[in-house]
Amino acid sequence: MTQVLAARAGRVTPEMEMVAAQENLDVQAVREGVAAGRIVIPRNIKRKDFQYCGIGEGLRIKVNALIGTSSDIEDVAMEERKLAFVEAAECDALMDLSTGGDIDGMRRLVLDKANIAVGSVPIYQAAIEAIDRRGSIVGMTAEDMFEAIEKQAADGVDFMAIHSALNFDVIRRLQNMGRVTDVVSRGGAFLTGWMLHNKKENPLYEQFNRLLEILKKYDVTLSLGDAIRPGSTADSLDGAQLQGLIVAGELVARAQAAGVQVMVEGPGHVPMNHVEATVLLQKRLCNRAPYFILGTLATDVAPGYDHITSAIGGALAGAVGADFLCYVTPAEHLGLPTEEDVKAGVIAARIAAHAADLARGNRQAWERDRQMAQARVDSDLDRQISLSIDPEQTRSAFGARDDRHDCAVCGADCAAQVAAKYFGIA
Repeated sequence: MTQVLAARAGRVTPEMEMVAAQENLDVQAVREGVAAGRIVIPRNIKRKDFQYCGIGEGLRIKVNALIGTSSDIEDVAMEERKLAFVEAAECDALMDLSTGGDIDGMRRLVLDKANIAVGSVPIYQAAIEAIDRRGSIVGMTAEDMFEAIEKQAADGVDFMAIHSALNFDVIRRLQNMGRVTDVVSRGGAFLTGWMLHNKKENPLYEQFNRLLEILKKYDVTLSLGDAIRPGSTADSLDGAQLQGLIVAGELVARAQAAGVQVMVEGPGHVPMNHVEATVLLQKRLCNRAPYFILGTLATDVAPGYDHITSAIGGALAGAVGADFLCYVTPAEHLGLPTEEDVKAGVIAARIAAHAADLARGNRQAWERDRQMAQARVDSDLDRQISLSIDPEQTRSAFGARDDRHDCAVCGADCAAQVAAKYFGIA
């Protein structure tokens, strides 16, 4: 029985209990959220004993990281190090986006080693293997697509980005929009090219019930991929994006009715004044299903610093209702991320998520900030390090100081300490 069907039957699962404990919530509130489709708990029935997380309404905002090999770089050891850092940095989930080398082997290694939820994008593997099997991506068949989905589900993947909310109506709208960036989603590009070349409807849309049966069999959470998300701020909230969101809303309703957990991906590059409207539209059209944020990049002019532009947009999106932030690294738009890029992306996304949790009044976030403030007043450097989002960086910034009681900036003449004496708190 899937998490959704158990919740609707009034059953509390171990996964719901773990999420309730993590969030300091009554477990019935979690169960009701899962039953209504406002919360998902990614967990394939083939995977046991890892750190489940809840994503959705009333919960802390979660953070996702990306790893994976490519045809250019197949360094499995480096990807293992990235995985270890992602977990140590307290990310809630990661996705294996491998498109080169031993794709099956890399995915199974990640599933074996990861202690957090693992996601994938099956169309990547189907498309890459179609080149070997049939000579080109457009030679891919519907059976290739579903074979990749079934195989990855059977391996134990907990959530999958699947671009079902793309059909010919959306493509026609896109063709008539005069977009600056057209299709920037890799999965969306694969499918758009396939559809136009073969003059066939997207099988992941056309055979959506077949897809749901596979996902339901393994209780895989569906992450509806945003195939035509805007790749520039100039394209934000255009007709094509809205058409895709309408289709996504229809598919969310079908997935929820079938007892499949579902969240929605988006929205790409979005100027700050569009963020709230974008989130409100997704929540309204998609029955308040969790929103998985790819971006949100608040400007197009900061290559090398897109982890910052993404954190700005992600914090705004989280503050107004988004639920799950996918990190963006400094290598976005430039190349494949290094280990240092991954670290920068993870930390930026976690800062954005925490800032948004504060804005939403999350008690755990507020308590952590309060404790940090108290640790500063107390000149408790060890406590400040332990409470910081990046303890290693905080420890390095403090440096090897002999006097552990002086202010890190002012030394013995710290203004805060002087004032504290007069207030009787030092």
